[in-house]
Amino acid sequence: MQAKEIMTKDVVTVSGSATISDAVATMKAKGLRALIVEPRYHGDPYGIVTETDVVYKVAAHGLDPKKMHVYEIMTKPCLVVNPELGAEYVARLFANTHIRRAPVIQKGLLGIISISDILRKSDFVENPKSDFDRYCKENPGAREARIYD
Repeated sequence: MQAKEIMTKDVVTVSGSATISDAVATMKAKGLRALIVEPRYHGDPYGIVTETDVVYKVAAHGLDPKKMHVYEIMTKPCLVVNPELGAEYVARLFANTHIRRAPVIQKGLLGIISISDILRKSDFVENPKSDFDRYCKENPGAREARIYD
């Protein structure tokens, strides 16, 4: 399965200039663990602010979330996923980089994919790609087969 088949399409974004307090209110109201930070201008990379960023960088230091802005704690640029990447490759990418979610981008923001999406929506249990080298040989056109070219 590809990232575009299992990603969450209903993505909530936030401006980098928003306060942490506003971002947290949005996360709470919508039951989210992360918000995608909008680019400031065409060609600017996307960012991401997560619940971990808020807890580790604001709450843990007793800082005032009403006086801090998203741009102060966000990750930017953030790792992004191509919608055509296989779920197994996305899982490996997340494991190697120790992240839990990333925006899915292709000429703009299409969605967000998380480890929960991979676990709940992908077919890795039914159709495991246990032999990655064999998979690459059988599917030479697959993006994940060419990633190290």
